[in-house]
Amino acid sequence: MSQFNNVTYLAGDRIVKTRPFTPYDKLLCAFLDDLSAQLRSCVEPSAYPDVMAFAFWCRRANIDRLKTGFNNGETRLGLGVVFHITPSNVPVNFAFSFVFGLLSGNANIVRVPSKPFPQIGIICAAIDKLFASDKYRKIKEMTAFVRYEQNDEITSMYSENCNARIIWGGDAAIGNIRKLAVPERCVDIAFSDRYSLCVIDAPSVIKLDEAELIMLSERFYNDTYIMDQNACSSPHLIVWLGDKKEVAKEKFWTAVYNTVEEKYQLAAVNAVDKYTLLCQNALELNNIKSFTKDGNNVYRISIDKVLDNTDSFRGKFGYFYEYLTDDINNLAHVINSKYQTLTYFGIDKSELLGFVVKNRLSGIDRIVPVGKALDMDVMWDGYDIVRSLSRIIDVK
Repeated sequence: MSQFNNVTYLAGDRIVKTRPFTPYDKLLCAFLDDLSAQLRSCVEPSAYPDVMAFAFWCRRANIDRLKTGFNNGETRLGLGVVFHITPSNVPVNFAFSFVFGLLSGNANIVRVPSKPFPQIGIICAAIDKLFASDKYRKIKEMTAFVRYEQNDEITSMYSENCNARIIWGGDAAIGNIRKLAVPERCVDIAFSDRYSLCVIDAPSVIKLDEAELIMLSERFYNDTYIMDQNACSSPHLIVWLGDKKEVAKEKFWTAVYNTVEEKYQLAAVNAVDKYTLLCQNALELNNIKSFTKDGNNVYRISIDKVLDNTDSFRGKFGYFYEYLTDDINNLAHVINSKYQTLTYFGIDKSELLGFVVKNRLSGIDRIVPVGKALDMDVMWDGYDIVRSLSRIIDVK
């Protein structure tokens, strides 16, 4: 399809054929299971945990689970061609986006980040290896992974020839892409900037033994440090509930610090950025109660009230805002459509669901335990993606 010389093809075909499958077709599911096995056999888990997480997500057991939840007797087909514009700062996101389009039964053109993350090369090489088999010729013919620098002319060309777009990015970037012409029936699903928080019950932390505390700290680490808090679902605000909050905080953050010291390497340039953010907060925020610094790896800003613009308080590289309250409903006035994920520990999920529903909140689309913030799913940002990217064949 592309006539541009500055488009690099990483896997698949240059000419993408449009012949939609039914969602969760057996061939599509078999391909993903083989991709899972291929990645798990060639990648050292400790080197690229995000690749391993993607591989584990693609395994047959998980895809079968998703398929079972999807099947409600409707007859559906994919929309046609899905053009994916994926985020530049999350290396493996492009692969999940591709899977969403594939499971929906669609052909896919996936623009990967222009930054050469090694994870992109690993996943595309594994896909290309499967495409060498005649078994997956049909999927190869309906797939293209492309890389190019920001170029509206190229993005316009792909947009004009697609049936749906999945757009990941900041609000301004999404707004610019939406100005480009698309076919009249084209479906746009946009995943824009979001904000996430974590709610922790202090007494539940105090009750933990050493092994349980280490497990909790590692799960929190996975939610935050693996992506340097760049993922929309990574929490920036930590909310403490219950009695003896200071005791629980000391116990929790000591464990987190030990985990981070063992697993995380903070680049010098990122340490400077982190300190710069601290100075900026000190000058601009009027609700800072105290600041705690555990080495360079853990910064904690304690705030005495949650402001309406709390979603603009964004940490990075292990920079957290903390708020202590006895009633989670005290947060309701700040929750807007920017809020995506609420992770929790020690609190009944029904209580948190009630917080969202009874307060009729416009935000918080996901409520998941600590450690599950980065777990992607076909339900994301309030969208049922597979249903959104497929059409119903209505027969009377």
